[in-house]
Amino acid sequence: MNYRGLSIDELHALLVAKKVTPLELAQEVLALAKKDSNNAFEYIMEKEALDFAASLTEPEENNPLWGIPFVIKDNFSTKDVPTTGSSNILKGYVPVFDATVVEKLRAAKAVAIGKTTLDELAMGGTGTSGHLGMTFNPYDRKHERLVGGSSCGSAAVTADGFVPFALGSDTGDSTRKPASYAGLVGFKPTWSRISRYGLFPFAPSLDTVGIFSRNVKDSAYVLDVLAGHDDRDFTSSVKPVDEYAKDIEKVNPKAKIAVIKGIVDSISDKVVLDKFNETVEMLINAGFTVDFVEIDEKILSSLFPTYFVISCAEATSNNANMDGIKFGPYYNGQTFEDVVTQARTNGFGELIKRRFIIGNFALMKENQKDLFLRAQKNRRVIVNAVNDILKEYDFIYCPAAPSIAPKVGEKSDRLSNEYLIADNHLVIANFAGLPSITLPIGTKDGMPFGANFTGRAFEDKQVLQMAYELEKHTGFKNIVAKGE
Repeated sequence: MNYRGLSIDELHALLVAKKVTPLELAQEVLALAKKDSNNAFEYIMEKEALDFAASLTEPEENNPLWGIPFVIKDNFSTKDVPTTGSSNILKGYVPVFDATVVEKLRAAKAVAIGKTTLDELAMGGTGTSGHLGMTFNPYDRKHERLVGGSSCGSAAVTADGFVPFALGSDTGDSTRKPASYAGLVGFKPTWSRISRYGLFPFAPSLDTVGIFSRNVKDSAYVLDVLAGHDDRDFTSSVKPVDEYAKDIEKVNPKAKIAVIKGIVDSISDKVVLDKFNETVEMLINAGFTVDFVEIDEKILSSLFPTYFVISCAEATSNNANMDGIKFGPYYNGQTFEDVVTQARTNGFGELIKRRFIIGNFALMKENQKDLFLRAQKNRRVIVNAVNDILKEYDFIYCPAAPSIAPKVGEKSDRLSNEYLIADNHLVIANFAGLPSITLPIGTKDGMPFGANFTGRAFEDKQVLQMAYELEKHTGFKNIVAKGE
């Protein structure tokens, strides 16, 4: 039987009925992984997956993730399994511990199949800067379109139907934008809701563990396992966790939804706009209040530069240990400076080098006030504007991206509102630490695109419920890229 493209619920029913075993399931997914043509895998965990799957013999009826295969973005630490962050500077690095999320999924008896590609050290939004090269969108078998980044590999594997869910990370939109390009649900929970212990840090004030799935309920199942405090991550919240999959269909019928007009107005693609407006009508007809609201265009156009300065500055500091001594390749040198220079010159790609230079420049004593501190102040202005909307409304709803997945090498006007606003507005949820979810709403030329809900901090369940409600109306769930 072909189990490709089945949801967690569908696979769980087959596992509980013993119509398939975790080992048989793992064998099928591993066979698919070996034939992957999208450059989505850094490392296929064949022995680890088969050994663990073989140990699962008696189904656990009340555990939806028992025996379910999944993949892990390669910036999560995995014990005794290579973990490179898709960077040459970590080539050959094998951690001695598992990230908390990997531990929790293993304890839930989910079966890890492999580590997936990403933009180098999770810095980038295209899926083109990893040391193994470009990762392609499985909806385009000609390999002309990108799947987006930085969680490109996890998005591609899930969209191809190999696994029902995957781990990603989200610093600016790295789970939610690839989800739009790949017909997926991409969920970024509230900052601190999931432990980041074992996740390579990019910009910790923004970083969040992300979840890919092909329907909203599957993301809720995964959050049920991952949410909660972790003593090894002092930033993880001690707030009680909800049962996220339970009563997911019970959305607040009086929910109020805000659409940010400036974001919608910055999009030029008529197909995307028409389908988005159609979903707005769906929500209104379902009884929800939907209003178009304003945010000062100066605030919206400052989103990307603010993100870029803060993220580059934090990344520069967080990756200072990649020096050829603590981590990274060692080259002979007469001085400490020689060793570090050679390790970083040979270990980092060009994009990473540029970001580190920008980050260092922003953190220099003479520049901090005008660059880093100014960006931090503007972040507060952005967060205040968003929180003002969420005082009156339960959710913010907008197109997740201004277009379908771009073609390889396709250029955009970096100074246009479409790029500065529509292409980068999802970072709002990272600035404010809010739960945010992308789900598919339509297709154009055979390529999917999505919309996004963002809610108040720690109202992750309500965000999932709202997305589940829209999913019922659009009918876009459990879609899979056509096989070759």
